[in-house]
Formats: sequence, C-alpha cells, structure tokens
Amino acid sequence: MADTCGQVLLGSGLTVLSHPLMYIKVLIQVGHEPLPPTLGRNLFGRQVYQLPGLFAYAKHIVKIDGKVGLFKGLVPRLCAGTIGTVVHSRVVQKCQEKDVPQVVGCQQKATEGSLQHVVNETTKEMIARSCATIVTHPFHVITLRCMVQFIGRETKYSGVFDSIVTVYREDGILGFFAGLIPRLLGDVFSLWICNLLAHLINTYAIDDSMSHTGEIKNCSQAVTGFFASMLTYPFVLVSNLMAVNNCGLAGGLPPYASVYPTWMDCWSHLSREGNMSRGNSLFFRKLPAGKMYAVDQKRFF
Repeated sequence: MADTCGQVLLGSGLTVLSHPLMYIKVLIQVGHEPLPPTLGRNLFGRQVYQLPGLFAYAKHIVKIDGKVGLFKGLVPRLCAGTIGTVVHSRVVQKCQEKDVPQVVGCQQKATEGSLQHVVNETTKEMIARSCATIVTHPFHVITLRCMVQFIGRETKYSGVFDSIVTVYREDGILGFFAGLIPRLLGDVFSLWICNLLAHLINTYAIDDSMSHTGEIKNCSQAVTGFFASMLTYPFVLVSNLMAVNNCGLAGGLPPYASVYPTWMDCWSHLSREGNMSRGNSLFFRKLPAGKMYAVDQKRFF
C-alpha cells in the first residue's frame, strides 16, 4: 500500500510537470497551427521554413489563456493516473499471487533472465497495463476533449463530473471508450517490442563479464523503450484523434478533421496524407511537403 501511494504521488508530480507538453502535443496532433511558419535553419544550417516549436506554441497559449491555460485537462488526467496506478498495482499483485500466466507446456519456474521468464513477466505486465488502460480511458477521453476546446474556444467540458454527463448524454457509454482499441494495441505492441528487443540485446550483445553490466542493461531498456514508442506512435496519434472525432468540438470536425467511421479509416486517411508522425516532434518541425497554410483556419491543407 505504501509503495502504491508513493507511486501515485510521484506519478502525479510528473503529470503536473509534463502536462503543458502533452497539451501542446495534442493540439498539434489534431492539426491546430495558430502560428504561421517562419524561416529558420535546420540542424545542418540550411535555411528552411519551420513550424513553431514547443516554446513558441506555449507562449501563444499563455498570451490567450494565461499560464493557467497550459493546464487544461489536468484534473481528469490526474484522476486517470491515480486510478491507473492503483489498478495496475492490484492486477500485478494478483498475477504474482496466482503465479500466472506461465508459458504453455512449461511446468517448472522460469530462470530469471531467460526468454521464458521475459515472456511470462511481459504477459503479466501486459494484462496489468491493459486493465489500467481500459478502466482509465474515460478520463483520458475527457482530458483530450478539454484540451481540444482551445481551438474553438468551447466550454462544453469544464469539470470532471459535468464532462462525464456530457459524454454520456451525447455519445452514450461507447463515447467513454472512443479510441480505446488503437491505444490498447499501441501499448501492447510497444511493451512486447521493448522487452523482447532488450532481452536480445542483453543476452547476445552484452557480456556479463563487462564492468557496469547492470547500468548498461538499464540503458538498453531505456533505448529500446524509446525505439518502441517511436514505432508505435501512429497508434497513439490515431487513438487521440478518435477520442475527439465528431464530438461536437471544432477540433474534431471539418476542416480540422474528417469524420471517421472507424479508427482504421482514420489510419488510412493519415497514411495517405503522410501525417502518421504529426505531433511526434515538438522541435525542428519542418513544413509539410506540398501543404499550404490557411491563415484564417490556422491549419494546413
């Protein structure tokens, strides 16, 4: 219980600190570009037209809504983080108590560091993360919709309880789980890619006789985690877009977004437009090839 409380407090602190970054990322993901491109230089010194980065975008938000405006959607996100941490901890505990699941056909306990052990532990973590994601997804949807209100200056989602009523009244129960499937898929793929790739590196590329082996293995885990998140980013993008799609907010309706019947239609459209990595970078954002900037609509077309 004490460990869970500590994780909740630490997670809440990190959530507060990172919230402005997520807020800006979400606005970029839905295609909101309030500031026109400027002439700058890339990493190689060449003059190119660039889109405003994190700090320019943050200054724009502060200019309109003040510093407090950078924290729209923070309360439901804190709720999601707290509940998710508790659910994840409880599910992991239950899995450890029952010692499930084991690899089919293997009765003996897996040796730590073996592939069987990695598969078992990853499966348990996958179950715990999936349960936490499903339970907290309604708060994630509310968080995203609170953020996207910045585009059309709406006030439909002003509080957690009022937002719950609004989502249920307009979209029903399914509205709370908009974008859940791609989010789950992205989490699962990212987890397996990260853990299996880290196992391969730690087993075949790192010699146990080397000094600082533990630190090197931890570093490899972090690197593979970053690599996995890059590979599965399209799932995050599609999930966030589906969470706000056709919800009555300007950011989820044309001209910012088409109305997608399913998340696969959203994926196909983004793929055709070459926008699968939109919002992935908040620095050195290059101008999309073949796109024109519409000043009045504050977006590219």
